[in-house]
Amino acid sequence: MLEKSLEEALTSCASLVQKEMKNLLPRDFEDSNLAEAMRYSILSGGKRIRPFLTIISAQLFGVDPKNALRTASAIEFVHTYSLIHDDLPAMDNDDFRRGKLTCHKKFNEATAILAGDALLTYAFEVLADTETHKDPFIRCELIKTLAIASGFGGMVGGQMMDLENAAQKISKEQLAKLHRLKTGALFVASCEMGAILGHANTQEKNALRYYARDLGLAFQIKDDILDHCGLDLGKTEIDENIHKKPQENASIVDIVGLDNAVKQLNLLKEQAIAHIRVFGGKAALLEKLAEFIINRKD
Repeated sequence: MLEKSLEEALTSCASLVQKEMKNLLPRDFEDSNLAEAMRYSILSGGKRIRPFLTIISAQLFGVDPKNALRTASAIEFVHTYSLIHDDLPAMDNDDFRRGKLTCHKKFNEATAILAGDALLTYAFEVLADTETHKDPFIRCELIKTLAIASGFGGMVGGQMMDLENAAQKISKEQLAKLHRLKTGALFVASCEMGAILGHANTQEKNALRYYARDLGLAFQIKDDILDHCGLDLGKTEIDENIHKKPQENASIVDIVGLDNAVKQLNLLKEQAIAHIRVFGGKAALLEKLAEFIINRKD
């Protein structure tokens, strides 16, 4: 990926991941709607930031692009599973995502639950395959890393905290923990798995881990700021008019105010960039991504 701009790199990465996921996903819709629901959800677009983190992190160590692409696809399967389940009536109860019907509205709740389950388990099937990496130790490390990040000590645990604290006042520290689990854990795993593929040493792994930790928290704070300012976050204006949540989740802006939230956002960006200076110019795209996260409009 030799593009000069971040925008070109993100577009190229998203295209490559989209193509790989199309090839990996089942195509047989004859027996049930499950495969169709999986493909409907996973191929509906998005920034693909998590796969991008894996691919760019792997490039730092000269990893075979095919290995990185399969790993990145597995991460996106897990991310999409989480979105399908988050949209369900028992969770965030959303009817639209990215301007399209959510999986349970396009199909039905049972199909959506099973499509999410299928994507989650298929991610680990992909990681366990020798095509992802010939070294069984590396494959086990990839599986372990993604399992920890997506489970009760990571993304799922953060989602539970979010549900339990909906419409409640919580501290800045509690909210930071929630975001580090719900959003940050998968960001960290995305970078760490690129490092695992590249046989990175401890210093290099830690640099990417800390970078991704701060980037993930910055990503969520930016979401809170955009939401506070009334800007679009993956839903169209008509989506918001049709469906309103009865309760709003905790926001950093509500706790510390807009000005302090912006200051925290910029501090996290600077910290994230400082962590990866150990890689020099090779990490230029990761630095640009940190800038993109805090300046994005959606």
